[in-house]
Amino acid sequence: MTAYFNGLVLTEAGARPGVAELRLPEVGPGQVRVRVRAAGVCHSDLSMVNGTIRPSYPLVLGHEAAGEVVEVGANVTRAAVGDHVVLNWQPACRSCWFCEQGEPWLCSTSSGVASLENGVTLDGVPVHVALGLGAFAEQVVAPENAVIRVPSSLPFELAALLSCGVLTGAGAVRNTAQVRPGESAVVIGLGGVGLSVVAAARAAGASQVIAVDVTEAKKGLAEAAGATDFVVSSDTLSKDIRGRTSGRGADHAFECVGRAATIRAAWRATRRGGKVTVVGMGSNDDQVSLSALDIFSSARTLRSSVYGSADFDLEIPRLADDVLSGRLSLNHLITDRITLPDVPEAFDNMSRGEGARSVVTL
Repeated sequence: MTAYFNGLVLTEAGARPGVAELRLPEVGPGQVRVRVRAAGVCHSDLSMVNGTIRPSYPLVLGHEAAGEVVEVGANVTRAAVGDHVVLNWQPACRSCWFCEQGEPWLCSTSSGVASLENGVTLDGVPVHVALGLGAFAEQVVAPENAVIRVPSSLPFELAALLSCGVLTGAGAVRNTAQVRPGESAVVIGLGGVGLSVVAAARAAGASQVIAVDVTEAKKGLAEAAGATDFVVSSDTLSKDIRGRTSGRGADHAFECVGRAATIRAAWRATRRGGKVTVVGMGSNDDQVSLSALDIFSSARTLRSSVYGSADFDLEIPRLADDVLSGRLSLNHLITDRITLPDVPEAFDNMSRGEGARSVVTL
């Protein structure tokens, strides 16, 4: 059955995306068709608009989403019609070297794929979908390993956030850094991912969570997420953090911006022997410089967290349970509920550092 749907299409880097009517391919063996009910506006989408990430065009944007299965192909076992699902933009093959080593977030068959061809415009021009999904659309066709079932009692707008921002932030705390009760953490950058780090650090038992952003306007969001302290970023940030942590620096620092300057700031804000976790995705030409003596004498650990170092098939259902039980609150993350035509304005707000997550409801 051929499906027609509206999607948010970007024709080239730097252009203004717009809603267009498209035609989905038929559902093949091992595939599912999902009616998208909610999709979060993520910074990775903005990176495709401004050219930081270079996908193929024309491109249907969006990847952080949840919806309802409306059709399944032959041999599908993971989902049935009517299931509520979270979409996974980096599904694991479970057979490559990384997957067999227990690192599905580094799967060699799905990592680094910015876009895939999937569908056509009404006049026959092939279109591509962001990160294999193109979820700023009324419907998507995806492989069955790209859907993860969640309880129907979980609101779609909260389920959508689990797909990327929350899993990335919570996974950085739980899996990559493994924050322990009583430890301190500083979180630099308070977008959707950074606020998810704040909430997860508090849920993990961190006694002190210092939230950092360039604008005082983020203070209320930080406190709602569970931050114990709020600091406006400045040239004296590391001194400010040490002043709040008995002169040592934080046990953990999470960099959620993706810039060399903030990675260095996170490094300097961490105590000797502490852990620095880079969660933000930066550009290829933004080089981070640390002295060899500093690396040796500080005994700090610097590593990145890709997709929360998580096994998504296990972690997303756990996060869903945490949200439903009240152990993890996400309501503070949604600052705007919008429709597809409003997404370009949401990108503008994100560029200015305003709000947390805008969620498209369909």
